[in-house]
Amino acid sequence: MRKGSPIGSSTRLVSSPRELLVTTALPYANGPLHLGHLLESIQADIWVRSLRLAGHRVSFVCADDAHGTPIMLKAETEGIRPETLIERMQAEHERDLGRFTISFDHYHTTHSPENQELVLAFYRHLEQGGHLCIRTIRQMYDPKARLFLPDRYIRGACPRCKAPDQYGDSCENCGASYDPTDLIDPRSSLTGLPPEARETEHVFVRLEDFKDLLQTFVHQGQLDRGVQRKLDEWLASGLKDWDITRDAPYFGFPIPNRPEQYFYVWLDAPIGYLASFKWLAHKHPELDFGHYLKKDSPTELYHFIGKDIIYFHGLFWPALLAASNFRLPTSLWVHGFLTVGGQKMSKSRGTFLTACEFAERFPPEALRYYFALKLGAGIEDIDLNLDDLIQRFNGDLVGKLVNLAARSAPFLGRGSIGHLSATLPEPELYAAFLREREAIVAAYEAREYAGALRLILDLADRANQYFANAAPWKVAQTDPEQARATATQTLNFFRLLAGYLKPVLPDLTQRIESWLDAPITHWSELDDPLLDRPIAPYAPLLTRLPTRSNPPSLPPSTTAEDTAVTDIKETIDMDCFNRLDLRVARILTAERVEGSQKLIRLTVSLGTEERTVFAGIQAHYAPEDLVGRLTVVVANLAPRKMRFGTSEAMVLAANDGTTGPFLLAPDAGAEAGMIVR
Repeated sequence: MRKGSPIGSSTRLVSSPRELLVTTALPYANGPLHLGHLLESIQADIWVRSLRLAGHRVSFVCADDAHGTPIMLKAETEGIRPETLIERMQAEHERDLGRFTISFDHYHTTHSPENQELVLAFYRHLEQGGHLCIRTIRQMYDPKARLFLPDRYIRGACPRCKAPDQYGDSCENCGASYDPTDLIDPRSSLTGLPPEARETEHVFVRLEDFKDLLQTFVHQGQLDRGVQRKLDEWLASGLKDWDITRDAPYFGFPIPNRPEQYFYVWLDAPIGYLASFKWLAHKHPELDFGHYLKKDSPTELYHFIGKDIIYFHGLFWPALLAASNFRLPTSLWVHGFLTVGGQKMSKSRGTFLTACEFAERFPPEALRYYFALKLGAGIEDIDLNLDDLIQRFNGDLVGKLVNLAARSAPFLGRGSIGHLSATLPEPELYAAFLREREAIVAAYEAREYAGALRLILDLADRANQYFANAAPWKVAQTDPEQARATATQTLNFFRLLAGYLKPVLPDLTQRIESWLDAPITHWSELDDPLLDRPIAPYAPLLTRLPTRSNPPSLPPSTTAEDTAVTDIKETIDMDCFNRLDLRVARILTAERVEGSQKLIRLTVSLGTEERTVFAGIQAHYAPEDLVGRLTVVVANLAPRKMRFGTSEAMVLAANDGTTGPFLLAPDAGAEAGMIVR
């Protein structure tokens, strides 16, 4: 998995660089990552990357949550040791996070020496502070499975709202928290049998000891108001003692002097944040673990979490930190749930997608961009609509952003290497684009990613309008320097927008930086435009995604033949090939054909004449994105009369019957009318 720099990626730091420790909730190590995990990790990664571009020192860590009965049971089912299972899952999780370019500085496991050392230290502090008590309790036991059941392995009706089939610790319908013994008609998820209530002696933390401290923490002004209100409700209803014990058989850390008992996974899981950071600090001594965690530390600590675990992070975790005389979190950044197609993720409905499954069907950048379009600082749920994702990827990223580079690059000079002009024709317009950076960066820091992208897309529209108005293709033959200057201005708009999008689309930005030979490691590196320098030939940076509901199809005699990739056709001789008149053409106008869901009417220039062509590409290209592009046409194809008019040539496109069509485009330096040989 990719690693970020824990000390920032630029030597040009802001005047007062901040030191931050940022975490995401720990994925459980008994299954693959799904899109819900990615919602949180992508949200956090965008925030971290934006702060690094501002010159702040950010340490970004996470780990697998590797303890508990479910992991023990899954390992037994597979006939392997729990350690083998969690090692395999950690490798898979790191692989999938890397696919989505999550820039963790370190990804650890809670089943580690660092975590066990810290868990025992926290336990000693609780014990020495008098915050522990021992009580005999009645706990649900499955006699057939022969083990005490975790809360989530007990299902029944909610004791408050009576909603059926709820977990043993909380209700998804009304949000109530309760003990498993409070469930109505409980059943074991393992055997389906009613569990027995058996007595056992457990260790508890007296949360009420920390009530005043927790009140202060909740009202410090950093939490979202909705989160604050929820925590206030729990504080007002009284804090129950927190059970931190689980009985054997169990996979976890044993409790000192308590045979056959283990620390509850929810004790060692949040401590796992610190264990991961401790490992990182050991590798990078300049981070200083003690400096970040001491009570009066000037550093900042943020946890990105889902709204279902507010109770643990807003009450239990601050209490644990206070008991050990550690600093409390600066804030909790809480997000809502993810739905797919308006419904809760479901395997039976085909809407439960793992990270691996998504990456095999779509570019990971598409998900990063789509989540950013939806994410704000609140805790509202967001919905993933795959058709909408495809449309936004094609329209915004391919049509508006990358199109700027594809349209401008051919005007930078003939041959394989282009050259940027020495000045911008409209430097004040570049300065206006640059002034928007402050608002964009502020939106990123406020986690208002949707707002940041609205500003960036507005600039992309302005950049495309500039290029269309300047129309370099009209003057390229008579005044190539003017066309070059327009292209230089447009390409600098493109680089600026790519820089603004770097927290969201790091892979795409990296490809752009490589092409332009101009790294962006700090926001300030966008201050000066790229001028008077060679530029490598343009190569496609993104490919349009095929629509799911309208698979590619091309009508005959208007574009390339609609056929799947097959064996090479029968051999022809040169006389036969020479009968084709293939020409470079520039698209002058493009418009959708009223009454057709497939056709776009193109006016193309062949240098000395213009032709009308009907192309069946409406599902894959926006007309406004085609104007000014070079493509290749069959110029001597017999005109074809259609219901909408006469098509006077054929635009060539690539297509394999499943993806495409992809319009053919000549290399930089080609001009309208040139013969393709």
